[in-house]
Amino acid sequence: MSFTNVGTHNAGVFTAKTPGGAPAGAVPVMDADGIATGGAFLVSELEKRDPMIRKPLTSFTYPRDIVIQTGGGWVDYVTAMSVAYGITGGGTNSPVTTGGSNGIPVVQANVDKGAYKAHVFAAALRVMFQDMQRANYIGRSLDNLLQDGVRMAYDKHMDANTYVGMDEYGTTGLVNSPNVTETTVAATGTGSGTEWSKKTPQQILADINTALTAVWAANEYDETAIPNHILLPYEQYTYILNTMVTDLATETILDFVLKNNIAAKNGGSLFIGATRWGKGAGTGSKDRMVVYVNHERFVKVDELVPMSRIMSAPNVANVCYDTAYMANLSEVQILYPTSILYADGI
Repeated sequence: MSFTNVGTHNAGVFTAKTPGGAPAGAVPVMDADGIATGGAFLVSELEKRDPMIRKPLTSFTYPRDIVIQTGGGWVDYVTAMSVAYGITGGGTNSPVTTGGSNGIPVVQANVDKGAYKAHVFAAALRVMFQDMQRANYIGRSLDNLLQDGVRMAYDKHMDANTYVGMDEYGTTGLVNSPNVTETTVAATGTGSGTEWSKKTPQQILADINTALTAVWAANEYDETAIPNHILLPYEQYTYILNTMVTDLATETILDFVLKNNIAAKNGGSLFIGATRWGKGAGTGSKDRMVVYVNHERFVKVDELVPMSRIMSAPNVANVCYDTAYMANLSEVQILYPTSILYADGI
């Protein structure tokens, strides 16, 4: 490595080199080649290290939108019993007796069992011995870093399982069940549009109340079957959250709807939240609103075996430690198909 005299540096004042060598007292300055070889400073000596490790940006909302029951073990199915009643006999298969022999109507029960699939989630992490020692040297746990990745994979899997199901298992979720009635909101907007961006606050409230009433009516107006949960795509949710009822009002459309919906007027409460899974989920890739009763009697998912570390062992052949994580999960169980409704075109 050679040095080239490029001048002197004295208290911030640069003096250009003179022909014939450096002036007396001049300090040689390393040339670009010298600096590039690391002879002056190591690159790591001239850096400030941010201790934060930035993980991938993502979101999951499944714990908010469905009841999760824990326990059950490594089973293949989850079953649920239901019963239907009927009255036979009498005059017209009604509870009215006709008198005489055998004239008293008889109540009969039909008990049925529904079966819902379970599947296994599995993920493994491998920590190389040398990498683990290097991480320990700088005070970082590589094992914890990889565990966070396993947890993120599990939460993303649960999110998909809850909302749309898993294609490989032939299951569906909250926003795409074939057992749920599909409707289209009224074309009352500007230019006969169905989109909420073309509707007034009163028309949006009418769409929501129509869906709420349809579910309630399908369940014979049972007080426990008034829907209490609505899912919207983020675009529609943001629109009603930011748009005022009128130019002079201080109340947003969301506030207006929450105060004036049919559930609130009948002593219940209504949650309206956003989900990315409703975008384009409707017929013809229309945006979908999901209206349902969020209660374990009506809809739930089973975490039969919560995700946990199943086993960990050294791997001599690869000089590493292998760890397996597993869970057993059910598909979404819509126990009353009449307690949920899809409204497309919003």
